Amino acid sequence: MRPVVLVKLGGSLITRKDRPDTPRPDVIDRLAREIAEAWPGLEGGLVLGHGSGSFGHAAAHDFGLLGDGLSGGAPNGSSEGLARIARGAPHVQRKAAELHALVMAALREADLPAFSIAPSGAAAASEARILSFQTEPFALALSGSLLPVTYGDVVMDRERGASILSTETVLAGLAESLPDHGWAVERAIWLGETDGIYDAEGVTVSRVSDSIGDRLRDAVGGSATTDVTGGMAHRLDTALALAGRGVRSWIGDGTREGTLARALIGEEVGGTVVPAVA
Repeated sequence: MRPVVLVKLGGSLITRKDRPDTPRPDVIDRLAREIAEAWPGLEGGLVLGHGSGSFGHAAAHDFGLLGDGLSGGAPNGSSEGLARIARGAPHVQRKAAELHALVMAALREADLPAFSIAPSGAAAASEARILSFQTEPFALALSGSLLPVTYGDVVMDRERGASILSTETVLAGLAESLPDHGWAVERAIWLGETDGIYDAEGVTVSRVSDSIGDRLRDAVGGSATTDVTGGMAHRLDTALALAGRGVRSWIGDGTREGTLARALIGEEVGGTVVPAVA
């Protein structure tokens, strides 16, 4: 098994989530340069995912396409629901791809061998859960010393017509399926705007185990801005699930210059650790 690291750049980090279609180009460029700085010293592979921020989330919210189906009382499979999906799914796909293009441009400007893999073309869902996912393109890209890059996207859903597949869900799916292709996910890095996970008093929790995860969920909550997939609570749940698969997660502040580069080479940089338990 060859080791691989998963990295997610949160949508609130690379966009202004309170302003539709507003990227943070300086932040995107800096994070790309930090990956490039760490790239030569990485052992194994790296898969990069990013959120859709004020691009995909705002578009999905406008059409009521949520992580768990349609909002606004339109039944799944109804003529109203299907009509909304027919209008909304292509729009959400386009908006998510627009932000992805900006991220890819920054990675290539940093001279990284970035290779784009869109979930809308690689996955299908059932009741907003992954039904099938094409892992081999990721594995082949890793074997070719490329940097696979993916993101939160809209996907076709067997029951609901379409649903939103979060970056967390995509990366968690890869942690489960990449070992079948010779790649073992050892750790995951989750970057947002906060110094890890805060408790009810706003203090960073330095280490989270499954035993305290339930108590933290109420304190963490969802996102303060438009987010159709669950915000930090969803990230915590994903990290705890990965811990059960033997994957250590670190959740930290991507607004601090140099943090990503240091985290990639294994340095301790504050934030919250969710240790592996298997």
